[in-house]
This record gives sequence, C-alpha cells and structure tokens, in this order.
Amino acid sequence: MSKYDKIYNYEIESRNPLVDGEILIWSSKPKKSAYIINQILTMMPFALIWLAFDSTFIIAAFSSGEIKEMLFFLIPFFALHLMPVWIWLGQVVTANRKWKNTKYYVTDKRIIIENGFVAENYQTIYYKDIKNIYMRRGIIDQMLNVGDIHFDLGLYSNLGNGKNKVQTVFLDVENPNEVYSKLQKIVLDIQTDIEYPNALRPEENPGYNTKYNNEIK
Repeated sequence: MSKYDKIYNYEIESRNPLVDGEILIWSSKPKKSAYIINQILTMMPFALIWLAFDSTFIIAAFSSGEIKEMLFFLIPFFALHLMPVWIWLGQVVTANRKWKNTKYYVTDKRIIIENGFVAENYQTIYYKDIKNIYMRRGIIDQMLNVGDIHFDLGLYSNLGNGKNKVQTVFLDVENPNEVYSKLQKIVLDIQTDIEYPNALRPEENPGYNTKYNNEIK
C-alpha cells in the first residue's frame, strides 16, 4: 500500500478522475463557510444597488394612475432589466450545491479541479504548463483562515475589452500558507524532473518514472 493512501482529506468517491498508476498526493475541498460567504458577497453590492435603482422606477410606475395600461410593457421590461439581481440570487441559491461538487486533487502527474452544479466538470492542469503560482487573501479570507491559490498557465481570453488572463484557482483553501508553500515545491520538483537532462541524473533518479515522495498534510 502506498503511503499516500493515508493522507486523503476525504474519501474518494467511485467517480474519482484518477487513472491507473496515478498517485494522489493531496485532495481537499473549499472551506464550506468561506466558500458560501464569498459566493454571497460576490456581486452583492452591485446587485443591491441595481435593485435599489430599479425599485425607484417600479414604485413610481405603480404610483401612476395609468399603471394598468403600462403593465404589459413594465413586467417583461423589469424582469429582464433586473437580470444582474437574478444572477446574484442564483449564485446564493446554488452555492451549497456548487460547494458539494467542488474538489481539488494534486497527484504525481497533474492537478485536477472538479466542480459543477448539475453536470460534473473536470479541469486538468499539467505541471509543465504552469508558469507561476500565487495566493490571494481578502479580508473575509483572512478572518476565516482561507486563501485562493491561482495557477498561471499563461493563457488569455479575448472576452470583454482587450486580453484577460485565464485564471485557474483553488478557492477558499484552508491553511493556505502551508498549502501554497507545498504546492510551489511540488510544481518545482516535478517540472525539474520532467525537464532535467536524463544523462545528468544520479542513479537513484534515472528518469521521469520516479515516484514523487512529498505530501501535503
């Protein structure tokens, strides 16, 4: 039995994405309270301001004596115009389900992010593609002892104005400083193992088939 069998943070389900021979170094989920709070707070100021703005027009419209004649136009208009509010409420309502379906895996071959609301989505990050790793912690994150660990893959999207860097993130990770430090070491070790010339390897490390012997507790 591999020593990695002892360090799973939660029980791997039958649908786990690991392939034969792949060694799990670390697995975890976002901290539930932090994940749900951050889902609620994301967009909340904008959504509430938008709702307050629209409410003034809704109240004014219903105060009008000609409201019956305007209902046919007002109801679909404000139903559509309040879309940012509906999107925010959707995030709030689905936060628990999304947390339940979000899992992070670090193996000796790759990094995997599992998420989704109804369907199961898997994203694979290969170590050779990682350009940089950095961590961000907002005020709420610091209060709840969590952090977001970002993997920079050097990819950009053309959505919106100009190019935007594509971010791949472990959200709301507990003990973020320790996990961040360990992940940096794992990525550096495995990238070095992939790229280091075989002819210069010591005998005990002859090639990339070496088993990675680190762990995140």
